[in-house]
Amino acid sequence: MKQLVYLNSLTTLSTAPLTGTKMERPFLLLLLLLSTVSIDAVATTTAHTTTANNPFTPKASFLRYWAQKIPNRLRKPTFLLSKLSPLTPQNSAILQSLADRNALSTQLPSFCAWANLFCFPQSSPSLAKHNGYSEFTNYVNQNFTNYGTRALGDGNSFKNYSDGENVVADSFKRYSRESLGHRDTFVNYGPDVNVLSDQFSSYSVSGLGNSGEFTNYGRNGNAPNLGFKAYDTDGTGTRTFASYSDETNAGDQSFSSYGRKGTGIPTSFTSYAKDSNVLGSTFSGYGESAVAANDTFSSYGTNGNVPTNTFKSYGDRGNFGSESFNSYRNQSNVGDDSFSSYAKNSNYAKATFTNYGHSANPGSDAFKQYGKGANNQLIGFKTYGNDNTTFKDYEKKNTISFAEYEKRSSSKTGRGITTNRWVVEEGKFFRESKLKQGTVMKMPDIADKMPPRSFLPRSLAKKLPFSSARMRELVKIFNSDENSTLASIVGKTLKQCEREPSRGETKRCVASAEDMVDFAVQVLGNDVTVKSTESLGGSKGTVEIGRVVGLNGGKVTKSVSCHQSLFPYLVYFCHSVPTVRVYEAEILDVVKKQKINQGVAICHIDTSAWGPGHGAFMSLGGEPGKIEVCHWIFQNDMTWVVADH
Repeated sequence: MKQLVYLNSLTTLSTAPLTGTKMERPFLLLLLLLSTVSIDAVATTTAHTTTANNPFTPKASFLRYWAQKIPNRLRKPTFLLSKLSPLTPQNSAILQSLADRNALSTQLPSFCAWANLFCFPQSSPSLAKHNGYSEFTNYVNQNFTNYGTRALGDGNSFKNYSDGENVVADSFKRYSRESLGHRDTFVNYGPDVNVLSDQFSSYSVSGLGNSGEFTNYGRNGNAPNLGFKAYDTDGTGTRTFASYSDETNAGDQSFSSYGRKGTGIPTSFTSYAKDSNVLGSTFSGYGESAVAANDTFSSYGTNGNVPTNTFKSYGDRGNFGSESFNSYRNQSNVGDDSFSSYAKNSNYAKATFTNYGHSANPGSDAFKQYGKGANNQLIGFKTYGNDNTTFKDYEKKNTISFAEYEKRSSSKTGRGITTNRWVVEEGKFFRESKLKQGTVMKMPDIADKMPPRSFLPRSLAKKLPFSSARMRELVKIFNSDENSTLASIVGKTLKQCEREPSRGETKRCVASAEDMVDFAVQVLGNDVTVKSTESLGGSKGTVEIGRVVGLNGGKVTKSVSCHQSLFPYLVYFCHSVPTVRVYEAEILDVVKKQKINQGVAICHIDTSAWGPGHGAFMSLGGEPGKIEVCHWIFQNDMTWVVADH
């Protein structure tokens, strides 16, 4: 790298907003002066200039802050200390200087590595020159821009690609354009990836007779962001999406201008997004001006949790298109679909909604200007079961059939929804009576699904933008833009941080360990302690409960629970939870009776503010305010309580 970091002048240096005590500031000034050497040089000397007891490290600074804010003599929690910034004093000083000059993006690789951040990998050189049949097995983070241009009859197989990686960002821009008979197979692509970002932009443009198969794509991922923009434009071929994005969490898929001006392209979405959690799909301008497009959505979104799908200007100006929605969104929890200007100005289009929307909890659909301007369109709703459905500006001149349309009341509740996978994971919610010695119970998957990151020092975190209004500045630091996957991830976290608190809730997003301490002390006072489940012992298995201790004397109290949010550096969403009881419980091996974990569980005594569709009521029965609900504190989450002495 060998890029020098210079300071403007000693005068500028002395007036910079440095942090720390009066004793620390001269040392930090010296460090900044030393930053006129190269960043690489500083990095190579780090190991020789720092020790475990260095008083100027972020950890040492935090321990002093803790002692000041929480004067009790209880042992400091090792799980929280492990999340503190690994920055050395030298590196911290360099980054502070770069932040002051809005220049962190110029040293992004160093920033990410030194501070242990979650950053997307930089684009690798394009593989455009490689043609012929290729098998990409166990590859990761490759750039396939312009790959397979004008290819004739060959193909590519992406098998076990990016398996189990933390962050995957592949580019398939202009892949296979103007090719003939090109075959692509994505089998077991990106399974168990934490953050999957793939962009299929202008893929197979003007291709003839090409075929693509996406099987078991992106399974069991966290926050996938997948974009199919102008895919198969002016082309012909066959596409199959089978078991696509199954069991994923909180992701987005965008199909923009997919199949535009295509001819006879059959596309099948089978078992798409099954068992997913809060997955959003947008089909914008899909099949625009296409001829004889044939799309099938079968078992789409089954067993999902709050799936949201938007079909905007789908099939506009298409001719002889056919769309079939069969067993769509069945057994999902709630869910919302919007069909806006669907099949607008089309000719002889056919859409069939069969066994659509039999959700475990009723969702809603909006059909706005559906079929507007279309000629001879045939629409059939057979055994359609949904709620709050609106048909606004529906084109009346087309043939519409409502056979066995089932209108249900939104007030209908019950336990007949326990087939929904996401809510019925046994042990995710349980009653307080389970927390007794000798109880045998199922423990859910409590593993942390977030990428590993560290807090930034508070002094550095305060220099970075942290609001939706400053999104452009924030993502620019990470060499990204407002349309990127990173922006989507960051936007969701900021939206959660900026939402209005619910009834009785006090909330704050904290971007440093010091901020977390401040919030806990503000809510609970300065005699507090923080608890978390010790390990993954017993996770996804059957366990026996050993000795149980109620914290704060087992009394109904309040706590501050903190949950990780997805962000480049460690950010926690913390909120006060009134009227709870918090327990520590030994987790025993059910056969050997040996202790395998020390669990922390929180029981919400007052659930009256919870929605009736909450997963706890669907798995346990009951209604808001009628029962208490308990759950374990998952790995790397934590809860603050008043200390026991």
